[in-house]
Amino acid sequence: MANHDAGTRHGFSMLGLLCAVASVLLQHGALGQRVKVEPEVSSYLGETVDLRCSFSDATGTQLTMVTWIYEPKDGERINIAVFHPRFDPNYPDSPMKGRVSFTTVPVNLISPSIQIRDVRLTDEGKYICEYATYPRGNEQGITYLVMLAKPHNSASIVTEDAGTKTVVVATCESVDGRPPAQISWVTTANGNATTVSKPGVDNTVTVSSEYRMVPTAKDNGKDISCIVDHRTQTKSESFPMKLAVQYAPQVTIVGYDNNWYVGRTNVLLTCQATGNPVPLSVLWKTMSGVMPDTVQINGKELKVLKVDEAVNTTFVCEVKNRIGTGRDQVTAIVREPAVNSSNAGVVAGAVIGSLLALLLVGALIGVLVTRSRRQQQGYRANGGSDRKTRIFGGGKKASKNGTGGGAGGGGVGGGNNGPIYVYDSSSQQGLGEKNNHHQPLTMAGRPEIVATTPTAQDILLSNELDDAERRKFDELEEEERYDHFSGGAPILQLRPPHDQGDIIGDYLDDDMESQRDGSVISRTAVYV
Repeated sequence: MANHDAGTRHGFSMLGLLCAVASVLLQHGALGQRVKVEPEVSSYLGETVDLRCSFSDATGTQLTMVTWIYEPKDGERINIAVFHPRFDPNYPDSPMKGRVSFTTVPVNLISPSIQIRDVRLTDEGKYICEYATYPRGNEQGITYLVMLAKPHNSASIVTEDAGTKTVVVATCESVDGRPPAQISWVTTANGNATTVSKPGVDNTVTVSSEYRMVPTAKDNGKDISCIVDHRTQTKSESFPMKLAVQYAPQVTIVGYDNNWYVGRTNVLLTCQATGNPVPLSVLWKTMSGVMPDTVQINGKELKVLKVDEAVNTTFVCEVKNRIGTGRDQVTAIVREPAVNSSNAGVVAGAVIGSLLALLLVGALIGVLVTRSRRQQQGYRANGGSDRKTRIFGGGKKASKNGTGGGAGGGGVGGGNNGPIYVYDSSSQQGLGEKNNHHQPLTMAGRPEIVATTPTAQDILLSNELDDAERRKFDELEEEERYDHFSGGAPILQLRPPHDQGDIIGDYLDDDMESQRDGSVISRTAVYV
């Protein structure tokens, strides 16, 4: 129970403290709001400025006196105007004396506003309208007078030589402004700005800014702008400029295409140079010291009228200005004359024509070879045997053994019933004898058995050939040799029946053919 009472008392005491603090704050707020003034007033040099003041609610309060007090930014407070209802307005000694006065006539304590004529920049500061009241004491309101001075803004470029040290390349100033101006820079150059302020006339401020960097030839001509902001300006004031960096000429020779051939005409070299200041002179020369006769020089241009071996040299271009000298060189290589496009076409046509001719000749040779092979294959059969059989047909004469030679007889001269001589090229036996389907019969009607095999030489010698026939035989031997035929296929050559009367003895008069091995075979032969 005791603890409960103690807690209750503690709660009431805290509540009472909070109420007291709130009451003090409300009273202070109410009192601060009764003196009405403008928080800030601005004016330009030489103008007239009004500082208003009034007491909003004087109920229950006796207004005794009002005083205007000037408090500079750096200095002591000074009374500049005083009014008491029982006395006339009073203006104590101050920097504003003779320029300050109450605005209402007659002056009253409800609205004791003042006016300052021909304001000066030194008039800037804090102005306090203070009431002496009863029973509450003094109450006041504060107005800040801001003096404005529109500055004179400017910017300029500082010309510097390219180098390795940091220097000032541009400046910007805002002179005699109030309040101080704000300066900024806009550029792509790599540098930094430094800004300082210093007092001007009549309490104004001059702001100066410098842009510093290490200037190079590449920085010459770059854009840079100074931007000035001030309260008196409706918008920012900009000063666009271009950096000015002086440097020795930078030289480049253009026009050489690495295609100078003997006989080429009117080739041109141009010496291009940049520098600050502008280059004053251009000098062409060669490394050898001798300028070819076919060269013409016109300022920055060098023209070769006709390319020859003399221009196979190194050309040098030198350019000078106040800062220094720049140079560039190009080595000309003279080549053989270029191939004419028309000649090239002729050469290409000749090459293509030669290729086509070779192709046609090859095709013709192929056709001839193919045709020759086909003609040779006309004498071939399906076989491939090297055995060749020579059949010597019967003639008008009977054989020496007395056998008959009729169409159905079995003699040598009877049709194809005579002896068959077989020539085997795969063996060394040469010409052999083979019985036909009808063997020769004896007088008794039995088949005759041939004991020996006659050779081709025997057959040739058995005939009585005269010299004319032998020459004819030799010519045929040369024209129609057996080895002229490439294959071993059987070939059938038959003599027409009306030629049978030309048979000499048992053989044909022009049917014999000698071979390399010394044998003689019949041209009327059957290959099996």
